[in-house]
Amino acid sequence: MNFEDFNFKPQLAKAIKDAGFKEPSPVQAEAIPIVLDGKDIVAQAHTGTGKTAAFGLPVLNLMDCKSGVEAVVIVPTRELATQVSDEIFRFGKYLGINTATVYGGSSYTRQIKHIEKASVIVATPGRFLDLLSNGQIKISPKYVVLDEADEMLDMGFLDDIKEIFKHFDGPRQTLMFSATMPPPIKELSKTILYRPEFVTITKKNSTNENIKQYYYVVDERERDDALIRLMDYKNPTKSIVFCRTKKEVDRLSTFLVSRGQIAKGLHGDMEQRQREEVIKAFKRGSIETLIATDVAARGLDVSDVSHVFNYHIPFDSESYVHRIGRTGRAGKEGLAISIVTPHEFNSLKKIQKDVGSKLESKVIPTIQDVQMKNKDTLIEDIKTQDISDIARELVEILKKDFVDEDIALKLASMLYKANDIKGSNKIGKSTAEVGKLFERYEKGGGDKGGNRGRNRGRNNRGGRGRSNREGGGGQRGRSNKSRSDRR
Repeated sequence: MNFEDFNFKPQLAKAIKDAGFKEPSPVQAEAIPIVLDGKDIVAQAHTGTGKTAAFGLPVLNLMDCKSGVEAVVIVPTRELATQVSDEIFRFGKYLGINTATVYGGSSYTRQIKHIEKASVIVATPGRFLDLLSNGQIKISPKYVVLDEADEMLDMGFLDDIKEIFKHFDGPRQTLMFSATMPPPIKELSKTILYRPEFVTITKKNSTNENIKQYYYVVDERERDDALIRLMDYKNPTKSIVFCRTKKEVDRLSTFLVSRGQIAKGLHGDMEQRQREEVIKAFKRGSIETLIATDVAARGLDVSDVSHVFNYHIPFDSESYVHRIGRTGRAGKEGLAISIVTPHEFNSLKKIQKDVGSKLESKVIPTIQDVQMKNKDTLIEDIKTQDISDIARELVEILKKDFVDEDIALKLASMLYKANDIKGSNKIGKSTAEVGKLFERYEKGGGDKGGNRGRNRGRNNRGGRGRSNREGGGGQRGRSNKSRSDRR
């Protein structure tokens, strides 16, 4: 199948060709015909599978493209709102489609003016509900899309979404897209959709099969050293390090920069302009490592992330799926690495059971392991290095005191010293030690220790760690934060 088989409008087909799209992804191949038939849909597919085009293309094809707002796309975060809006505008450029991006932290007046000229609104739930509730906008969209529905549930927006739908009059086609299908999302689909078709683009496991998943067992005090050593060994081209709290992001980003990494943090306390600058820099490659909280990274669409590091594993399986889904996109291979302590074995086992794929235990490389891996790179660098006049002069001077072999050995030693690997030679648990820990865990000893460690974390963070994390779930987030705070 290719995109020509959908018989899109000529203007839309031209935009698809400009974008370089040829063959639809699995979710696009299954979802587009259903949407074109005018049916409601619930589509489950992991991140990075082309869901925006799966709903954007058929909706644009069905639209009259006349006056007024015909379609609304509701997304969990500002970053995703901007990305989806840009993509829909790109697809609709020959149809005369204007998009309005609506999210908290920007001028109400400016957004309302954009809505007046728009055919498609892409919005986060909080600000969009404010505009509807205050009567600042009145629309009757023919097409409504919920993108990343499970993310919106996890961020506490479920009640907002239900309230939003009360403001829509008249017939509409509703499309729901989600990576996972927790019970509240299934219940929501029964109330806002009419006889939906279901599409599930998942195999046995809910994670992308292009992603290799490893975990390394360490003591708590070794987390920083473990992360640095793994980065030295894996040598990622572009990576995301996930942390649980904003404070952790700030501390870790400072630490990584002090160790020579080109890194920046990303979390919800940053101004919107700062967040956008960091994301743009990460996309263009001027930042190699992004340190982020779960909420800050939601909706982040970067196709060439080679590695995802879980500095702490998340509390729930859904967050794990979304985190590692930032790598292994567009058919590329990705690597997901989790740093865990014995106290986290409960969470590790639960995640492995829920996602249905094996997380493989590995041992953190020694200094010698890293040096041996770097050897081939150094050899290639030496082979391709241009010889300067200053270098020739330097070698001639050295020849007065040393034979050629000694000069070469001294220069090679200097190269290795310049790439010195810091930290303890041995970090973390060996294979045998991990095996013994799991034996104790299975007998019950490790289970109690895990619960004690997890409960200490909960006492320090409040609840399930939500009070200090961004976008606390459901009523927990509402009791301490206003809607504008959550945005």
